[in-house]
Order: sequence, then structure tokens, then C-alpha cells
Amino acid sequence: MPDKPTSQYPSLTQEHLKALYDISQSINSITDIDSLLEHVMEVAVQAVEAERGFLVLSEDESLRVRTARNISAETAMDKDGFSRSIVSGVIESRKPVLTMDAQADQRFEGSESLILKQIQAVACVPFHLRGRVLGAIYLDGRTRRGGFTPETLSFLSAFADLAAIAIENARLMERLREENKFLRSEVERRYGFSELVGNSSKMQQIFSLLSKIIQSDISTLFEGESGTGKELAARALHYNGPRRKKPFIVQFCGNLSEHLLESELFGHKKGSFTGAISDKRGLLEVANGGTFFLDEIADIPPAIQAKLLRVLQEGEFRRVGDTETRRVDVRVMSATNKSLAAQVEKGNFREDLYYRLNVITVTLPPLRERNGDIPLLVNHFLKKNSEKTNAPMKRVTPEAMRILEGYHWPGNVRELENAIERAIVLAGEHGITPAELIISPAPHTSSSRRTLKEHEKELVMRCLKENGNNKTRTAQELGVSLRWLHYKLAEWKRVDDE
Repeated sequence: MPDKPTSQYPSLTQEHLKALYDISQSINSITDIDSLLEHVMEVAVQAVEAERGFLVLSEDESLRVRTARNISAETAMDKDGFSRSIVSGVIESRKPVLTMDAQADQRFEGSESLILKQIQAVACVPFHLRGRVLGAIYLDGRTRRGGFTPETLSFLSAFADLAAIAIENARLMERLREENKFLRSEVERRYGFSELVGNSSKMQQIFSLLSKIIQSDISTLFEGESGTGKELAARALHYNGPRRKKPFIVQFCGNLSEHLLESELFGHKKGSFTGAISDKRGLLEVANGGTFFLDEIADIPPAIQAKLLRVLQEGEFRRVGDTETRRVDVRVMSATNKSLAAQVEKGNFREDLYYRLNVITVTLPPLRERNGDIPLLVNHFLKKNSEKTNAPMKRVTPEAMRILEGYHWPGNVRELENAIERAIVLAGEHGITPAELIISPAPHTSSSRRTLKEHEKELVMRCLKENGNNKTRTAQELGVSLRWLHYKLAEWKRVDDE
């Protein structure tokens, strides 16, 4: 007894449905668009025992033959050809076509191509998806009708519905792969060693050290004042090392409550605290296989220090409120603008964690100690801005360069970059002169016995007072980041409190 037809596709039998299920399992596991189209074509030809066939997709408002069987892709869509008229009509009407006797079918009466090529049977169905037609598949038999039967149209229509979804998914995957490849190349370019600029002896020592540890998984501690490029150096290590294809995740540890920081680092289980409405992965899990960078590590509370130590020792942790132990493989890098050794002596930081983090220390020098590097950095930032804005590279006058080299740069490289970006905007069509440099002159150490840090604090506090304690406006005028300003204010407050 023959199988009963289904209700959705009236002429489809259970045998047809089984074939469609097998097809769906196969085509939806292929994400490469070219491989998928080849497979779709092969399955369709075999299913209806067609002698020839081709598949077209709509691309850039035109139809393109993507794959073909026993017919050349170049001639399949000949301008005056029978197959072209069939495909164009199907796509325009969005309706499939089937004939089992093309020579006697009145719809194709007068087609010389049909008669010359002795085409007996034809089937053509569109690929529909969410109201759009992606393309069509054309099949025919020239010397025999093969498997072209009344059920063929229903079968191919159902097949085309499945194939359309798979084709769109493959297209999306292809675009994602291309975008991912582009973004990775941009990230690797942006955070390569070319972004670490400097010919000074201190920077050459940094480059030498980084090159020695780049291929290792060694825990690395970056020390130095704010704005010296600690995170930039860490990114350069990651994107030039063996973990470059995996994530680089950053967590800022300053000014965060213990509970918030713990949840961010390790994640939490649903219901573990008020507001935990679902399970959440921590950033350590997100970074698995890659690098985890802890910025301002000295500010981590003692309870979290203990959990972090276990991650470094065993590669294990638990989410907040969870009993399940999870494993993670990450390279841990950290940064601080304080002396972590001094924090250990004061009892603010665990000694065992300090030694785990401080397997190797990279100390980034402040800009005022990098003799001769300012012109190189200025040129680097000018070139970077020119490439970003597609505008001619600005010129800095000798007078302006002397001012830049004479300034003490409390915000270091970050402050210099901000000053150059601001000067480019103010300069308009012209070169950068002293008039575009909104910075304070360097203090004269010969007429003052105060330290550089004291001058820095005086300058910041005076600017803050002039701006009515508005930190955002103060940071903008000083050419430093708001985060740097918060760091300094917090640091000075701790010193005053002591």
C-alpha cells in the first residue's frame, strides 16, 4: 500500500518526507556557501533523476549561476535561451514550474531552443525566505523524463524551502567569517608592537623584555604611572603570542564593590543574590583559552584575592552561589600604578598572590624619562589621525615641538595623544603652532624645590577649582582621561588621610 500524502504538502508521501529529513540534516550541517550549493544541486539532480540542472542566486540585483550539472554555467543563462526564460519567469512570479512533456506544453510553444535541445521534462522552483526570493533551481531531462512525476513539484518546493534557510545561514556565516577575519587583522595591527613607539634606552629595554616573554604563558605584572601604556603593552603581548586567536578580556578593578567585582570576574548562579535573575558567566570564563587582564590589581578586595589565587594555582573557581567547580585556561596579566610590593608590606595585598602575579614585571617608564621619544610619538599620532580621517598629515612647527618636548606630561603618553588630537582639530587647514597646544609650561626646577609630583598636583587642583570641581571638564582641559584624574584624586586623598 502506498504511503499517505501529508497535509502541508498534499502530494508528499512519507517516503518523500524521510528523504527531506535526510536532506535537511545534511544541508544544515554545511556552513561553507560553495560546498552547500554543490550539495543542494547534487541532491536535487539525484532526487528527480534529472539529466541537467543549475542553481542561480540573486546577487547585486542580478542573477548569477553558482553551480551546474551537465551544462556550462556560461551558457545556462544565455540571453535567448529557454532555461533563462523559465528561471526569470519563476523568480518574477515567485511560482514554481513543472512540465513532464515540454515539447507538447502550450506554455512553451514556439521555443526554438526547446525544440533544438530536445528537452522533454522541466522543473524550476524558487528559493523563498521571509518574503524574499533568493534564487531558483532549474532541472530538465532531454532524452527522457526520468523521475519527473506529479509529486516532483511538491517535493522540490519543500526541498527549496529547506535549502533557502540553509543558503541564508551559510551566507550569514560567510559574512561573519569575513568580518571576523577583517576585525582580527585590524586588532592585531592596532595592538601590534608598532603601536609601542620609542627609541629611548628605557623603551628599548622594554621591547627586549617583551620579545623574550611573548611566546610564554608566564604571569606578567605591568607597573607604571597612569597613561604610560600598560594595557597597550599587554595587548601587544597577547596579539603577537600563541593565544592571539582567543579573547583578550579586560577587567578594571578600581572603585568597584566586592560583590560586583566578584560577580564580574567569576559569574553567579541564578538566585544567589537579589537581582541575580539568571545564571551568568564571569569574564574569566569568557576569556577561556585567551588572556585575562586585570587593571588596577592593587584595588582587589582580600576575599577576591583568595579566589583569584586559586585560579592562578589550580585553574579552578566557582561562580557566586554555586557549588560546581569550573576550570579555565587563561594567561593572567595585571597592571597597577602603585607599588604592589609596598601594598604587600602594608598588609593590603596577599604576598602569595603577589608572587603568583609577579612572575615577571614590566615597568613602563613615564614620558618625562623617555629622552627623545616625544617627536617620534607626535609623528605617530599625526600619522594615525591622518589614516583614520583620510586627511593630509598635519605638520608641527619647530616652536610647537619645543613646547611639547619641554612639558612634563603628568598624564604621560595618553595625555600627549589627547593634546595632539585636540591640536589637530584646532589647527583646521593649517599646521600645529603653539596657539593650538593647550598645555601648561613645564615647571622650572631651578627656581623651585618642589617635586614634579607636587607641581602635578598643584596644576590639577588649580584647574579643578577653576572648573567648579567639574572633573569631566577638568580632564578635557588637562588633556587627560577622566579615569586618570580619578586615580590621582584618590591617590592624593589616601596620602592626605595617612
